[in-house]
Amino acid sequence: MPITAFLEKNALLYKDEVCLVELNPEQDEPRRITWREYDLIEPTKHGGYRREITWSVFDEKANRFANALLSRGVKKGDKVAILMMNGLEWLPIYFGILKTGAIAVPMNFRYSSDEIAYCLDLAEVDVLVFGPEFIGRIEAIADKISKNRLLIYAGAGACPMYADDYLDLTSECSSRAPGIALSDQDDAAIYFSSGTTGFPKAILHNHESLMHACLTEQNHHGQTHEDVFLCIPPLYHTGAKMHWFGSLMVGGKAVLLKGTKPETILKAVSDEKCTIVWLLVPWAQDLLNALDRGDLKLENYELSQWRLMHIGAQPVPKSLIRHWMEYFPKHDYDTNYGLSESTGPGCVHLGLGNLHKVGAIGKAGYGWQTKVVDEDGNPVERGKVGELCVKGAGVMTCYYRDPEATAAVLKDGWLFTGDMAMEDEDGFLFLVDRKKDVIISGGENLYPVQIEDFLAAHPAVSDVAVIGLPDKRLGEIAAAIIEVKPGMTCTEEEINDFCRELPRYKRPRRIIFADVPRNPTGKIEKPKLRARYGATELVAAQNNS
Repeated sequence: MPITAFLEKNALLYKDEVCLVELNPEQDEPRRITWREYDLIEPTKHGGYRREITWSVFDEKANRFANALLSRGVKKGDKVAILMMNGLEWLPIYFGILKTGAIAVPMNFRYSSDEIAYCLDLAEVDVLVFGPEFIGRIEAIADKISKNRLLIYAGAGACPMYADDYLDLTSECSSRAPGIALSDQDDAAIYFSSGTTGFPKAILHNHESLMHACLTEQNHHGQTHEDVFLCIPPLYHTGAKMHWFGSLMVGGKAVLLKGTKPETILKAVSDEKCTIVWLLVPWAQDLLNALDRGDLKLENYELSQWRLMHIGAQPVPKSLIRHWMEYFPKHDYDTNYGLSESTGPGCVHLGLGNLHKVGAIGKAGYGWQTKVVDEDGNPVERGKVGELCVKGAGVMTCYYRDPEATAAVLKDGWLFTGDMAMEDEDGFLFLVDRKKDVIISGGENLYPVQIEDFLAAHPAVSDVAVIGLPDKRLGEIAAAIIEVKPGMTCTEEEINDFCRELPRYKRPRRIIFADVPRNPTGKIEKPKLRARYGATELVAAQNNS
C-alpha cells in the first residue's frame, strides 16, 4: 500500500481538522505562495505569522498538482524535483508527485547553482519545482537546465520568464485523485546523501520503503491522533519527513516551525500544544544553555503536554541527555539512528524507557535486523568494534545510476553503513565513529566520537569536533575543535587538565577554539575542518622535516 492512501484516508476521516501549521515568528509576511482558496494567514502574538490547512485541503492540493503534472506529460517513473524551503506547500507538492506515479526528488536548500545542476542531471530530473529563495541560483543555470526539462515556480510575485507558474498550472485542474495504480515495488523517491564528503549520491527508494518508515516511526513513538508533532528540520531530508510519517499514519497535526532559537522552540511547543519534538544536538544544547543562564524560565510556558523529546542525525553526548532530564524529568526520550540509504531514522533506536543506556544508539528498530562485522564481513564478538550493517524493507533500492557504489554497500540484502559500532553484553549498539573518520595515530585506532563525547561533558564546551591532522612522527594526531558556550571562557590548559581522565593515547594533541560547522541535518562537516586545519599542519610538518 502506498503512503498516499494514508493521506486520502485522513481527508475522509478528519476532513475539516487542521493537519499542518506553518509558524514563522521572525517574518511578518509569507514570501511564498498565498493559497487563494484558503489564505489563512494570521499574525502571531509577538510578531511573525501563522498559516494552517486541513486534511481535505491538503489532499485536494496534492490532487491538483498531480493532475497538473499529468496534463504536462509527466508519467509514471518520471522524476520531479522539489527545491523549496519548509512551508505549507512542500508536502502537498511531494504527495502530488507520488500520486502521479512519478518519483519525488527533494533537494537540499543549501545547494549552489552548480550542485543543483549536478543533482538534476544525476537523477535525470524531468521537472523542477522551486521557490522564490532560489530564483537567483536557478537563473544562473536556467539556460543549461531548462533544455528538455519543465521548470515550475512556486512562489509569490512575478514568475520568472524561464518557468511556468504553479498557481496558473493548478488553478483549473481537478481536485480528484488521478487514480494511478501504485505498487510496493514502484520507485517512489530519490534522496541525496548529505554530501559532506563531496558531491552527493542519488539514493533510490520504492513505495515499500516509505511505508516501512511510517510503520517503524509509529511503532517506536506511539503517535496517536491527539499528538502534535513539532517539525523543525528541513523537509528535503529523510529525518524530518520520516518522523512526520508517524503523524500522517494516525492523522495527527504537525507544526512546521521556521526558527531554531530556544525561545522560539519553547514558545511553539507552548502555543501550539505540541506533544512530540525532534531536536538536533545543537538546538537541544542551545536550549539548555539558555535555561542555565536564566534567559528562559520554564514556568513562562505551557509545557505539561510535551511527552517526548527525541534526537537523531548525529552522536548524542550522554552529558546532554542527563542535563536535559534535570529540566524535563517527565519526558520520554529516544535516540534515533539511520541513514538516507535506510529511509532515514529508525533502523536502530534506543527505545523509550532505556535511559540507563543513554550513549548507545540502541537496538534494531521495528522490522529491522542488525549485525556488526569485521573487514571480511564476518560477525565480530560482542564488545569488539566492527562495521554496522542493517537489513529491512526500508533499505534503498540502489544508488541511482551507480552500480559500483551500490555493490560496495549492498550485500545479500544487508546495507553496510560505514559506521563503526560495538555491541555490549545487553545487545545495545554504541556508535564508535564513521569508518573513514577513524584516526590512526602511532598504530592505535582513535575513534573521534568517543573523544567528542568525553569533551562534551566539560561545562564550558558548547560543541566539539575531533579530527585527525597529519603528523611526521605518528602519522596522525587527534585535534579537538572546541566551540565555547556563549559568555564563558576556556583555555587549552583547562582542556588538557580535563582530559587527564582519558588514556594518554586518546588525549587530543591539539586544541583549537573555533566554531564547529554542521550541515542542515546536524552532522559535523569534518571535511571542511580537515581542509581548514589539515593543510596548515601539513605545511608545518614539511617545514620541520
